[in-house]
Amino acid sequence: MFKTIADPADCEVNSVIRFLDAKKVKPAEIHRQLVEIYVENVTTDGMIRKWVGQFNDGRTNVHDKARSGRPSVVNDGLVAKVNEKFRENRRFTIRMLFDEFSQISKTVLHEIVTNRFNYRKFCSRWVPKMLPDVHKMK
Repeated sequence: MFKTIADPADCEVNSVIRFLDAKKVKPAEIHRQLVEIYVENVTTDGMIRKWVGQFNDGRTNVHDKARSGRPSVVNDGLVAKVNEKFRENRRFTIRMLFDEFSQISKTVLHEIVTNRFNYRKFCSRWVPKMLPDVHKMK
C-alpha cells in the first residue's frame, strides 16, 4: 500500500502529469495513479487529458497561467467619498447612497458600509457594530 497525500499543490500534480506523460503513460493510467496517491479529489480525467495535450504541444511550465478577474470598481478614493456621504447623514438608506454613486451596485455599497465601515442598521440609524465601553455604560 502507498502513502497518500491529502492536499497537494496544483503545480505538484501537474509536475507528476508531465513526468508520467514523458514516460509515455496514457492519461487514464495517469488519472488512476494520481487518485491512488492523492486521494479522490485530485483532478478530473478531462483536466489530465488537457494538461497532457498541452505538454505534448511543447508547454514546459507546470504552473497555471495568471488569470485576470473582473476589475473592481471599488478603490480607496471611492470608499472615502462614500464615507464622507455616510458621515453627513447617518439616517440614509442604501438606495440614497445608490442615487449618489450609481456606478456601484447596491450590493457593493451595502458591503462597503457593513464590512469596511463595520456599521449595522439600528432604529433607522447606522451605528458601529461594536460599541465602545463608554457607550455600553450609558
